[in-house]
Amino acid sequence: MRWAGPGRLASSDVSKVTDLTKRLLVGRALRSTELHGQLLPKRIALPVFASDALSSVAYAPQEILVILSIAGVSAYSFSPWVAVAVVVIMLTVVASYRQNVHAYPSGGGDYEVATVNLGPNAGLTVASALLVDYVLTVAVSVANGVDYVGATIPFVGENKPGVAITIVIVLTLMNLRGIRESGIAFAIPTYTFMAAVVCMIGWGLIRMFVLGHDLHAPTEGFDVRPEQVDLAGFALVFLVLRAFASGCAALTGVEAISNGVPAFRKPKSRNAATTLLMMGLVAVIMFSGIIFLGLKSGVTVADPAEVAHSLLTPGGQPVGPDYYQEPIISQVASAVFGADTVLFVLVSAVTALILFLAANTAFNGFPVLGSILAQDRYLPRQLHTRGDRLAFSNGIVILATAACLLIWAFDADVSRLLNLYIVGVFVSFTLSQIGMVRHWTRLLRTETDAKLRMHMMRSRMINGFGGMMTGVVLVVVLVTKFTHGAYIVCIAMPVLFLMMKAIRHHYDAVAAELAAPEGDLDTSMLPARNHAIVLVSKVHKPTLRALAYARATRPSTLEAVSVGVDPDESARLREEWDRRGIPVPLKILDSPYREITRPILDYVRSLRRRSPRDVVTVYIPEYVVGRWWEHLLHNQSALRLKGRLLFKPGVMVTSVPWQLESADRLQGRPEPSAPGQVRRPYGRDDRQPKA
Repeated sequence: MRWAGPGRLASSDVSKVTDLTKRLLVGRALRSTELHGQLLPKRIALPVFASDALSSVAYAPQEILVILSIAGVSAYSFSPWVAVAVVVIMLTVVASYRQNVHAYPSGGGDYEVATVNLGPNAGLTVASALLVDYVLTVAVSVANGVDYVGATIPFVGENKPGVAITIVIVLTLMNLRGIRESGIAFAIPTYTFMAAVVCMIGWGLIRMFVLGHDLHAPTEGFDVRPEQVDLAGFALVFLVLRAFASGCAALTGVEAISNGVPAFRKPKSRNAATTLLMMGLVAVIMFSGIIFLGLKSGVTVADPAEVAHSLLTPGGQPVGPDYYQEPIISQVASAVFGADTVLFVLVSAVTALILFLAANTAFNGFPVLGSILAQDRYLPRQLHTRGDRLAFSNGIVILATAACLLIWAFDADVSRLLNLYIVGVFVSFTLSQIGMVRHWTRLLRTETDAKLRMHMMRSRMINGFGGMMTGVVLVVVLVTKFTHGAYIVCIAMPVLFLMMKAIRHHYDAVAAELAAPEGDLDTSMLPARNHAIVLVSKVHKPTLRALAYARATRPSTLEAVSVGVDPDESARLREEWDRRGIPVPLKILDSPYREITRPILDYVRSLRRRSPRDVVTVYIPEYVVGRWWEHLLHNQSALRLKGRLLFKPGVMVTSVPWQLESADRLQGRPEPSAPGQVRRPYGRDDRQPKA
């Protein structure tokens, strides 16, 4: 029998190299007791959880103008009203989520609210929407940031997918180092972006209303060739609603704080609610200020896919295919600070950087939500545990992988990715706020305190208004973006929903099958006898150890089994076995086709057939090597056989390892001090193991 006793463990040197690389990339492992040190104060939580929502102001105002430009520049007159509507819905959602974090502080966020108040199916719908939206957040944010950089660095523009995937990998490594370290790394650029934009807005207002200066954007005086002329009635209303839906991209990321409450320091709910309020106020100021200054300075933008022929110069000529349309925030910075100033460069640079960092919101929300879903048995249990650095490493890696695949599939094209965006987040917004309405209604049935009842009724009104508004936005988004790519999300969400239902069904079925009976131990589960088999290739130390160990377990019967693929070798094995006087019967199975696995499986099956209540224990002697190239030199017959035996009922498989000197040396064990000295396989006894 060609039984080479393969090394069954990964070699030690490869393990050490892998561990060293991991430590260099993600840092030293942290004890569970150090988790409190990874919790976030408000000053760090704001950039960690709010970077997505804050970065949305870099493109949400522009999206409003782009949609309105379908009817020409004259339609820009509706943009202030659209902006006011977006601000109202933003403040409403922020107010609603402040109540969410107080009522449901466990970190389930929208998923928990919908599950508790609307049922498990509604909760899973929200969960599937959020998981899809988190992946899209990473893809859209990184691709948008690459667009900003690609406008000035040709190499980036020519290799957008590769650069975007590289950035996702860098963000992944930073988040694998732990929440606190990634938060500190992202805090400086996020606060710089906030300060730069707020200062830009403040200085712009001072120039206009105090110094009396006029602001002039680079595209002032430009015109847009309208796609639709003389819109009126329902068509005009629909266009304004579509612009409103696009502007609501500014709301993405608001839900992340409610999903990340466990990452805050105590008191968790109050700190999360305060951070949410700070984020909402800053986002409203930035959003309102950018769109106000953009309109006052004459910013003109067109659909990026049609800009070459639809955007017209003051002379009425198309700008041409080589024209680069500056984002609205860059145009406002040029109007306020001047195109050749350091402050203009700073605003443009930190805007590109914050778009990259906006993906970090998803890196904090997705793993936490995945952990909660895993705890509820809707996702694999591996997502529930924390990694070496007390971050949910498996969730982080899955998110990064999905985002990279999406970036690659869509060639890092922001315009195509945006059509998939915000569908999921408004599904979760709507269901969450409907759930909160039911939450307050349920509490009002039993509450008698007048002051608390007033508070609850006010909260219910806010949630009801928010649910109505986000529901309208959801309908508009689906109608206007469905054929442009939103249908992909409408397919992905049900698929993810059904997958999670199937996982829960599997876990429930396994739990029911494995449930132990109440009362005394069920004697019917005890085997009548234990037939032990030791697999043998030749008489050497691993074989003798396996025989000795098998005898020590005192089985009902014990025999050694070998597979005869070569008659001469089988004869020599039999002769040596008899010569040594090993007190265990040897059975040689015939294998005319030189197979090893099948004859053993057939023999084990025959034993089980003769005595169904008995168990068969198969002992497999193996030796462990210490170097990766040694591992490659030995066959893997034991691994294949173990994989097959695991599916046989009533069969137990036991590996009996023998460590070679290379494995001992790399593990730090002392080597023999003199030639011929026997290593101690069992401890103090220097004697060879006897069968």
